[in-house]
Amino acid sequence: MAELLKNIFFTKETIEHLSKVLKREYPKFNEREFSKHIFDDRWKSLELKEKMRHVSACMQKVLPPDFIKSVEILEKIAPDIQGFEAMTLPDYVEHYGMEYFDRSLKALTLFTKYSSSEFAIRPFIAKDPKKVMALMLKLANDEDERVRRFSSEGCRPRLPWAMALPELQKDPSTILPILEKLKNDPSEFVRRSVANNLNDISKDNPNTAIELSRRWIGKSTEIDKIVKHGLRTLLKDGNTDALRLFGYGDPEHIELLDLNIGKNKIRIGENTQLTASFKNHDPGLVKLRLEYAIYYRKSSGGLSKKVFQVSEKKYHPGTHKIQRKLTFQDMTTRKHYPGEHQLSFIVNGKELGKIIFLLRK
Repeated sequence: MAELLKNIFFTKETIEHLSKVLKREYPKFNEREFSKHIFDDRWKSLELKEKMRHVSACMQKVLPPDFIKSVEILEKIAPDIQGFEAMTLPDYVEHYGMEYFDRSLKALTLFTKYSSSEFAIRPFIAKDPKKVMALMLKLANDEDERVRRFSSEGCRPRLPWAMALPELQKDPSTILPILEKLKNDPSEFVRRSVANNLNDISKDNPNTAIELSRRWIGKSTEIDKIVKHGLRTLLKDGNTDALRLFGYGDPEHIELLDLNIGKNKIRIGENTQLTASFKNHDPGLVKLRLEYAIYYRKSSGGLSKKVFQVSEKKYHPGTHKIQRKLTFQDMTTRKHYPGEHQLSFIVNGKELGKIIFLLRK
């Protein structure tokens, strides 16, 4: 099993390095006191983001009480801090710089070149969306690709592991000019963020995401990839407008002939095979997006649907068969629970059939 991230970052060595560079720029910095604050009784039990927050809080205890002086020190050491440890710098600004709004925005723009300020910028957006979104639009023209990515990633309405931005979820209109600027960005790193932002928008404002995609699609191969990735949630959900945008037809001409997984009782840890047969009754080629979904039993007893893609291509008239290996081994990303599960076969977003099977210990 892969080592936990919380044990890879914020090690004794990386904390000592942080102390060293802080001491270099701030001779009054008390390394022993800093270490004592960090390695307290709670340290080993903290998760990764908790350790980040703890370290920035400990820095605040030993740096100058004047925020401006402290942030100047942090700006000087930023190029020398690597990995997740560097995230403590924007975190520091997020928690202690709100009263120094403009100065904090300047610092976050610098820090994102060495780590990422995508989490730290969000409280500032929430406090003054008009001002900060104007800055994010300006940063979309920055020469540094990490800053350009930040201009999109930082204002994602539903950025994972970050505070939500309800105002942007309700009305994403100030995000759209940023995405327009960045859709042709030479960096795939930036374009990927544009796609993820578009996907976030699609969850609350599907019509806005589809309308934007209609204007973009067909302009270039790179933009088409943005649109495809940006509408992935709508495609998985079987949104008709999204499917039509990519040429997927109505599944009314597709007949599911057979769907099985070999046995209806499977032990946790076992593998089995999905087999499905379907017939295309359309007289011509039909573009189909084939998927299957497993409704996993949750610890609470309910079911959670997970969709898996099989293929995307054109199918001739007639009968076709697909096979896929299914595994029910526990992983770091999924734990299996005994009980009734369900499996369905999906064509262009429509479930054509469903079977029930039992997962047991």
